Amino acid sequence: MRMVVALGGNALLHRGDRPDAAVQQANVDRVATALAALAREHELVVTHGNGPQIGLLARESESDAALSAPYPMYLLGAQTQGMIGSLLARALHNAMPRRRIATLVTHTLVRRDDPAFDRPAKSVGQVYPRDVARRLAREHGWHMAPAGDGRRRVVPSPSPERVLETDTVRELLAIGTLVICGGGGGVPVTADRVTGALTGVEAVVDKDLTAALLAEELKADFLLILTDVPYVYDGYGTPEQRPLLDATPDQLRGRRFSDGSMGPKAEAAARFVSRTGGLAAIGALDAAYQIVHGLSGTLIRPGLPTE
Repeated sequence: MRMVVALGGNALLHRGDRPDAAVQQANVDRVATALAALAREHELVVTHGNGPQIGLLARESESDAALSAPYPMYLLGAQTQGMIGSLLARALHNAMPRRRIATLVTHTLVRRDDPAFDRPAKSVGQVYPRDVARRLAREHGWHMAPAGDGRRRVVPSPSPERVLETDTVRELLAIGTLVICGGGGGVPVTADRVTGALTGVEAVVDKDLTAALLAEELKADFLLILTDVPYVYDGYGTPEQRPLLDATPDQLRGRRFSDGSMGPKAEAAARFVSRTGGLAAIGALDAAYQIVHGLSGTLIRPGLPTE
Protein backbone atom coordinates (compact mmCIF):
# COMPACT_ATOMS: atom_id res chain seq x y z
CA MET A 1 0.00 0.00 0.00
CA ARG A 2 0.89 3.66 -0.31
CA MET A 3 0.60 4.98 3.22
CA VAL A 4 0.86 8.38 4.90
CA VAL A 5 1.89 8.12 8.56
CA ALA A 6 1.27 11.09 10.86
CA LEU A 7 3.41 11.04 14.00
CA GLY A 8 2.13 12.89 17.05
CA GLY A 9 4.30 15.27 19.03
CA ASN A 10 4.86 12.47 21.55
CA ALA A 11 7.02 10.72 18.95
CA LEU A 12 9.93 12.97 19.91
CA LEU A 13 9.06 14.26 23.36
CA HIS A 14 6.85 12.38 25.80
CA ARG A 15 4.88 14.22 28.44
CA GLY A 16 7.29 15.28 31.15
CA ASP A 17 10.43 14.77 29.07
CA ARG A 18 13.16 17.40 29.14
CA PRO A 19 13.49 18.87 25.60
CA ASP A 20 17.15 17.82 25.32
CA ALA A 21 18.55 16.71 21.97
CA ALA A 22 19.66 13.38 23.45
CA VAL A 23 16.16 12.67 24.75
CA GLN A 24 14.65 13.37 21.34
CA GLN A 25 17.22 11.18 19.59
CA ALA A 26 16.43 8.26 21.91
CA ASN A 27 12.70 8.66 21.24
CA VAL A 28 13.28 8.88 17.49
CA ASP A 29 15.18 5.59 17.55
CA ARG A 30 12.00 4.01 18.95
CA VAL A 31 9.98 5.66 16.16
CA ALA A 32 12.34 4.29 13.51
CA THR A 33 11.88 0.76 14.81
CA ALA A 34 8.10 1.07 14.52
CA LEU A 35 8.22 2.60 11.03
CA ALA A 36 10.86 0.27 9.62
CA ALA A 37 8.52 -2.72 10.02
CA LEU A 38 5.94 -0.90 7.88
CA ALA A 39 8.45 0.46 5.37
CA ARG A 40 9.62 -3.03 4.46
CA GLU A 41 6.13 -3.81 3.13
CA HIS A 42 4.66 -0.47 2.04
CA GLU A 43 5.42 2.90 0.41
CA LEU A 44 5.69 5.43 3.23
CA VAL A 45 5.32 9.17 3.54
CA VAL A 46 5.95 10.32 7.13
CA THR A 47 4.63 13.56 8.61
CA HIS A 48 5.19 14.70 12.18
CA GLY A 49 4.16 17.14 14.86
CA ASN A 50 6.39 19.92 16.14
CA GLY A 51 4.52 21.41 19.09
CA PRO A 52 7.20 21.07 21.81
CA GLN A 53 10.00 22.01 19.43
CA ILE A 54 8.37 25.12 17.97
CA GLY A 55 7.41 26.19 21.48
CA LEU A 56 11.04 25.89 22.57
CA LEU A 57 12.31 27.88 19.58
CA ALA A 58 9.61 30.52 20.08
CA ARG A 59 10.67 30.98 23.71
CA GLU A 60 14.33 31.29 22.73
CA SER A 61 13.52 33.77 19.96
CA GLU A 62 11.29 35.89 22.17
CA SER A 63 14.00 36.19 24.85
CA ASP A 64 16.98 36.79 22.53
CA ALA A 65 18.18 40.35 23.13
CA ALA A 66 20.10 40.32 19.84
CA LEU A 67 16.84 40.26 17.85
CA SER A 68 14.79 43.36 17.19
CA ALA A 69 11.72 41.14 16.92
CA PRO A 70 11.07 37.41 17.50
CA TYR A 71 11.22 35.14 14.46
CA PRO A 72 7.82 34.64 12.81
CA MET A 73 6.04 31.34 13.35
CA TYR A 74 6.42 30.22 9.74
CA LEU A 75 10.22 30.42 9.97
CA LEU A 76 10.23 28.59 13.29
CA GLY A 77 8.10 25.93 11.62
CA ALA A 78 10.66 25.60 8.83
CA GLN A 79 13.45 25.23 11.39
CA THR A 80 11.62 22.44 13.20
CA GLN A 81 10.96 20.61 9.92
CA GLY A 82 14.69 20.53 9.24
CA MET A 83 15.67 19.51 12.76
CA ILE A 84 13.06 16.78 13.25
CA GLY A 85 13.45 15.62 9.65
CA SER A 86 17.16 15.14 10.20
CA LEU A 87 16.59 13.14 13.40
CA LEU A 88 14.05 10.89 11.67
CA ALA A 89 16.09 10.45 8.48
CA ARG A 90 19.23 9.37 10.34
CA ALA A 91 17.35 6.96 12.61
CA LEU A 92 15.50 5.42 9.67
CA HIS A 93 18.73 5.12 7.69
CA ASN A 94 20.29 3.24 10.59
CA ALA A 95 17.26 0.92 10.74
CA MET A 96 17.18 0.41 6.93
CA PRO A 97 20.67 1.16 5.54
CA ARG A 98 19.79 0.39 1.91
CA ARG A 99 16.54 2.35 1.73
CA ARG A 100 16.34 5.72 -0.03
CA ILE A 101 15.21 8.35 2.51
CA ALA A 102 14.61 12.05 1.90
CA THR A 103 13.49 14.90 4.14
CA LEU A 104 11.68 17.84 2.54
CA VAL A 105 10.84 21.23 4.03
CA THR A 106 7.35 21.64 2.59
CA HIS A 107 4.98 24.59 2.28
CA THR A 108 1.23 24.47 2.78
CA LEU A 109 -0.97 26.88 0.87
CA VAL A 110 -3.74 28.54 2.89
CA ARG A 111 -6.40 31.08 1.90
CA ARG A 112 -5.91 34.72 2.81
CA ASP A 113 -9.62 34.91 3.66
CA ASP A 114 -9.70 31.82 5.87
CA PRO A 115 -11.94 32.67 8.86
CA ALA A 116 -9.25 31.32 11.20
CA PHE A 117 -7.27 34.54 10.70
CA ASP A 118 -10.05 36.41 12.49
CA ARG A 119 -10.17 33.90 15.35
CA PRO A 120 -6.66 32.93 16.55
CA ALA A 121 -7.08 29.78 18.64
CA LYS A 122 -3.98 27.57 18.28
CA SER A 123 -1.85 27.73 21.43
CA VAL A 124 1.91 27.97 20.96
CA GLY A 125 4.84 28.46 23.27
CA GLN A 126 4.94 28.78 27.02
CA VAL A 127 2.42 30.04 29.61
CA TYR A 128 3.29 33.60 30.70
CA PRO A 129 2.32 35.47 33.85
CA ARG A 130 -0.46 37.92 33.07
CA ASP A 131 1.70 41.05 33.29
CA VAL A 132 4.34 39.55 30.98
CA ALA A 133 1.62 38.41 28.55
CA ARG A 134 0.18 41.93 28.41
CA ARG A 135 3.63 43.38 27.66
CA LEU A 136 4.33 40.86 24.88
CA ALA A 137 0.91 41.44 23.36
CA ARG A 138 1.53 45.17 23.35
CA GLU A 139 5.11 44.92 21.98
CA HIS A 140 4.55 42.28 19.29
CA GLY A 141 0.84 42.45 18.55
CA TRP A 142 0.35 38.90 19.82
CA HIS A 143 -3.01 37.47 20.78
CA MET A 144 -3.11 35.93 24.24
CA ALA A 145 -5.65 33.54 25.77
CA PRO A 146 -6.17 32.31 29.35
CA ALA A 147 -4.11 29.24 30.26
CA GLY A 148 -4.37 28.17 33.90
CA ASP A 149 -3.22 31.06 36.06
CA GLY A 150 -1.50 32.83 33.17
CA ARG A 151 -1.80 33.57 29.47
CA ARG A 152 -0.54 31.75 26.38
CA ARG A 153 -0.05 32.99 22.86
CA VAL A 154 -2.61 31.89 20.27
CA VAL A 155 -2.23 32.08 16.48
CA PRO A 156 -4.56 31.31 13.57
CA SER A 157 -4.83 27.72 12.34
CA PRO A 158 -6.14 27.99 8.76
CA SER A 159 -7.27 24.96 6.78
CA PRO A 160 -4.66 23.50 4.40
CA GLU A 161 -5.54 23.93 0.72
CA ARG A 162 -2.55 22.32 -1.00
CA VAL A 163 0.92 21.01 -0.18
CA LEU A 164 3.08 22.77 -2.75
CA GLU A 165 5.74 20.05 -2.98
CA THR A 166 3.29 17.18 -3.61
CA ASP A 167 4.61 16.52 -7.12
CA THR A 168 8.15 16.22 -5.75
CA VAL A 169 6.98 13.76 -3.10
CA ARG A 170 5.20 11.74 -5.79
CA GLU A 171 8.37 11.57 -7.91
CA LEU A 172 10.45 10.47 -4.93
CA LEU A 173 7.96 7.71 -4.12
CA ALA A 174 8.18 6.51 -7.73
CA ILE A 175 11.89 5.71 -7.28
CA GLY A 176 11.39 3.93 -3.96
CA THR A 177 12.11 6.76 -1.54
CA LEU A 178 10.68 6.99 1.96
CA VAL A 179 9.74 10.67 2.26
CA ILE A 180 9.60 12.76 5.45
CA CYS A 181 7.63 15.98 4.91
CA GLY A 182 4.73 18.13 6.11
CA GLY A 183 6.26 18.58 9.55
CA GLY A 184 4.09 20.64 11.87
CA GLY A 185 1.52 20.94 9.09
CA GLY A 186 4.03 22.55 6.72
CA VAL A 187 5.18 26.16 6.43
CA PRO A 188 1.94 28.16 5.97
CA VAL A 189 1.99 30.46 2.93
CA THR A 190 -0.45 32.46 0.85
CA ALA A 191 -0.12 33.04 -2.90
CA ASP A 192 -0.62 36.35 -4.71
CA ARG A 193 -3.64 36.03 -6.97
CA VAL A 194 -1.86 37.76 -9.86
CA THR A 195 1.81 36.81 -9.64
CA GLY A 196 1.59 33.63 -7.55
CA ALA A 197 4.32 34.97 -5.25
CA LEU A 198 4.38 33.18 -1.89
CA THR A 199 4.26 34.93 1.48
CA GLY A 200 4.76 33.27 4.85
CA VAL A 201 1.96 33.89 7.34
CA GLU A 202 1.89 34.03 11.12
CA ALA A 203 -0.08 30.83 11.64
CA VAL A 204 0.20 27.10 12.36
CA VAL A 205 -1.56 24.55 10.16
CA ASP A 206 -2.89 21.45 11.90
CA LYS A 207 -0.46 18.64 11.06
CA ASP A 208 -3.12 15.91 10.96
CA LEU A 209 -5.26 17.85 8.47
CA THR A 210 -2.16 18.41 6.33
CA ALA A 211 -1.41 14.68 6.50
CA ALA A 212 -4.97 13.90 5.35
CA LEU A 213 -4.69 16.36 2.47
CA LEU A 214 -1.30 14.98 1.44
CA ALA A 215 -2.67 11.42 1.54
CA GLU A 216 -5.55 12.51 -0.66
CA GLU A 217 -3.30 14.29 -3.17
CA LEU A 218 -0.92 11.32 -3.35
CA LYS A 219 -3.82 8.87 -3.82
CA ALA A 220 -2.66 6.97 -0.75
CA ASP A 221 -4.48 3.80 0.29
CA PHE A 222 -4.11 4.32 4.03
CA LEU A 223 -3.75 7.21 6.49
CA LEU A 224 -2.21 6.11 9.79
CA ILE A 225 -2.33 8.60 12.67
CA LEU A 226 -0.08 7.58 15.54
CA THR A 227 -0.41 9.06 19.01
CA ASP A 228 0.02 8.09 22.68
CA VAL A 229 -3.26 6.21 23.19
CA PRO A 230 -4.10 2.80 21.67
CA TYR A 231 -7.61 3.71 20.48
CA VAL A 232 -10.07 6.52 19.97
CA TYR A 233 -12.28 6.42 23.07
CA ASP A 234 -15.90 7.24 23.72
CA GLY A 235 -16.14 9.10 27.02
CA TYR A 236 -12.38 9.47 27.34
CA GLY A 237 -11.30 10.06 30.94
CA THR A 238 -14.68 9.13 32.42
CA PRO A 239 -15.91 5.93 34.12
CA GLU A 240 -17.83 5.18 30.89
CA GLN A 241 -14.69 5.26 28.74
CA ARG A 242 -14.66 2.56 26.07
CA PRO A 243 -12.54 2.06 22.94
CA LEU A 244 -13.95 2.48 19.45
CA LEU A 245 -12.71 -0.42 17.37
CA ASP A 246 -14.05 0.92 14.08
CA ALA A 247 -16.24 3.74 12.79
CA THR A 248 -17.40 5.43 9.62
CA PRO A 249 -16.63 9.13 9.04
CA ASP A 250 -20.21 10.08 9.98
CA GLN A 251 -20.07 8.00 13.15
CA LEU A 252 -16.76 9.59 14.12
CA ARG A 253 -18.01 13.10 13.43
CA GLY A 254 -21.10 12.37 15.50
CA ARG A 255 -18.98 12.16 18.65
CA ARG A 256 -17.37 14.97 20.62
CA PHE A 257 -13.61 15.05 21.03
CA SER A 258 -11.24 17.61 22.51
CA ASP A 259 -10.09 20.29 20.04
CA GLY A 260 -6.64 20.15 21.61
CA SER A 261 -6.02 16.42 21.23
CA MET A 262 -8.24 13.83 19.52
CA GLY A 263 -10.56 16.25 17.68
CA PRO A 264 -8.22 17.14 14.78
CA LYS A 265 -7.09 13.52 14.44
CA ALA A 266 -10.66 12.28 14.19
CA GLU A 267 -11.56 14.96 11.64
CA ALA A 268 -8.45 14.25 9.56
CA ALA A 269 -9.23 10.53 9.44
CA ALA A 270 -12.88 11.17 8.61
CA ARG A 271 -11.97 13.71 5.92
CA PHE A 272 -9.54 11.36 4.17
CA VAL A 273 -11.90 8.37 4.20
CA SER A 274 -14.99 10.31 3.10
CA ARG A 275 -13.14 12.04 0.25
CA THR A 276 -11.19 9.05 -1.09
CA GLY A 277 -12.88 5.84 0.01
CA GLY A 278 -9.57 4.73 1.52
CA LEU A 279 -8.90 3.55 5.05
CA ALA A 280 -7.57 5.42 8.06
CA ALA A 281 -6.62 4.32 11.56
CA ILE A 282 -5.69 6.01 14.84
CA GLY A 283 -3.63 4.28 17.51
CA ALA A 284 -0.43 4.00 19.50
CA LEU A 285 3.01 4.45 17.95
CA ASP A 286 4.42 1.19 19.28
CA ALA A 287 1.52 -0.74 17.74
CA ALA A 288 1.90 0.74 14.23
CA TYR A 289 2.45 -2.62 12.53
CA GLN A 290 -0.40 -4.24 14.44
CA ILE A 291 -2.77 -1.38 13.58
CA VAL A 292 -2.19 -1.79 9.86
CA HIS A 293 -2.88 -5.51 10.18
CA GLY A 294 -6.14 -4.98 12.09
CA LEU A 295 -4.87 -6.08 15.49
CA SER A 296 -4.98 -2.74 17.31
CA GLY A 297 -6.19 0.85 16.97
CA THR A 298 -9.42 2.39 15.71
CA LEU A 299 -10.19 1.74 12.04
CA ILE A 300 -12.09 4.39 10.08
CA ARG A 301 -13.72 2.88 6.99
CA PRO A 302 -16.13 4.10 4.32
CA GLY A 303 -19.77 3.92 5.29
CA LEU A 304 -22.14 1.53 3.61
CA PRO A 305 -24.74 3.12 1.30
CA THR A 306 -27.39 2.68 4.02
CA GLU A 307 -25.30 4.33 6.71
